[in-house]
Amino acid sequence: MLELLKQPWPWWTAGAAIAFIMVLLLYFGKSFGVSSNLRTICTIAGAGKRVKFFDFDWKAQRWNLLFIFGAVLGGLISSTLLKDDQPLQLAEATIADLKAIGLAFDGQLNPGQLYGTAAIFSLKGFLILILGGMLVGFGARYAGGCTSGHAISGLTNMQLPSLIAVIGFFIGGLATTYLILPHLF
Repeated sequence: MLELLKQPWPWWTAGAAIAFIMVLLLYFGKSFGVSSNLRTICTIAGAGKRVKFFDFDWKAQRWNLLFIFGAVLGGLISSTLLKDDQPLQLAEATIADLKAIGLAFDGQLNPGQLYGTAAIFSLKGFLILILGGMLVGFGARYAGGCTSGHAISGLTNMQLPSLIAVIGFFIGGLATTYLILPHLF
């Protein structure tokens, strides 16, 4: 079984799994989103005593906490038990584009120049991570959900605000890739 899990799977496997999960969530009247777990965790920590936004029945969101725990556990298992020693296969054009903005492809999913210990503890790397995290957190709250919640759950429910949010995410991603990222490195 372990060898089967280590083999490359067809690209459509993830889409089929997401569709299956969405059918289950729709059947049970739930909506998916990762950022809502942050609200739940803040509520558990007692933030509801000070801020009205965090004052809600967090126990109704236990299923979502279990979901995010499973996602983290799945990532941990896949990065340890299912890890192979082959470098990430990346298109030559992408490697050239990364090189053009000063990032060397090191065969890893997360480039060491951005996510390695030296980068995280440098002033520039630290500021990028802190500011990026704040912008993502603010954006998820301002948009009424994160990219996964809007793109997967919101579009499945055919919600117009989710379509607008997803279009905004793509525009923001393209703008960041072509206008901001080249100037950071």
